[in-house]
Amino acid sequence: MSIKTVSRVTSPRAPHFVGDGFRVHNFIPGTSTMQEMDPFIMLDYNSKYSFEPREIPRGVGVHPHKGFETVTIAYKGKVEHADSTGSGGVIHEGDVQWMTAARGILHKEFHEKEWSRKGGEFQMVQLWVNLPARHKSGEPKYQNLSNDRMTKVSLPDNGGEIEVIAGEFNGQRGPASTFSPIHLFNAKLKKGATAEFSFPAEYTTAILMIEGSVRINDAVTVSQDHFALFNRDGATFSLTAPEDATVLILSGQPIKEPIAAHGPFVMNTREELIQAFDDFNQGKFGHLED
Repeated sequence: MSIKTVSRVTSPRAPHFVGDGFRVHNFIPGTSTMQEMDPFIMLDYNSKYSFEPREIPRGVGVHPHKGFETVTIAYKGKVEHADSTGSGGVIHEGDVQWMTAARGILHKEFHEKEWSRKGGEFQMVQLWVNLPARHKSGEPKYQNLSNDRMTKVSLPDNGGEIEVIAGEFNGQRGPASTFSPIHLFNAKLKKGATAEFSFPAEYTTAILMIEGSVRINDAVTVSQDHFALFNRDGATFSLTAPEDATVLILSGQPIKEPIAAHGPFVMNTREELIQAFDDFNQGKFGHLED
């Protein structure tokens, strides 16, 4: 198979706070456009950050979403959430929460109460995945993907494992269901290990370096907290870990539909955006106490 080469490696931009509980570097659309990264339309990365103990949890109050999915991946810390459908829960370390906002939902998320009282290191990713137009008016739903549900594929020679959240690695599928073809993995590589990956050339493929560093195709080094985007010129690439490493790998088939985005709404046309704001203002997303 042909080799997938690297388009660019991006260092983290200056962080900013979302609410008072999430200190994030924005990679999508910050250093790459939504159109270029289709179907991935936002990636906020809360790199390791130590929060002081606090009795009143930090976080983000009630806010709407419509037209896409949010994927929250917890590496360190715990998040408690609730929404206008009556759903809620806690995202623990190692867990993933996959929320389909679809036709509209109100949501809030805070540091989990007991974790907040103790404080500590916090590290998470929130990825937004666009929905095809035909699914933007569907019912909201959740996939609560606890770590014990993840598909874990061991690498040869005790080289670590690939944790499959969505899609498929070496014939083994992850637990998440998606509305368009998407692969989402945590590659946990031991020092000296090499893992090979293959995705269709036309897929949007990238990695985010969560811990340690890797060399792509034994040529390009990606350091901790950096983001690497691949060209659409081949299928296969390798990651070699000069030290123990954790890498978030994302690859998805572009939806190739118009994107009209403003704040928490991602639609296909300006008219649909206006309707989304009208629906929100008229209370059609339900009710949720702050």
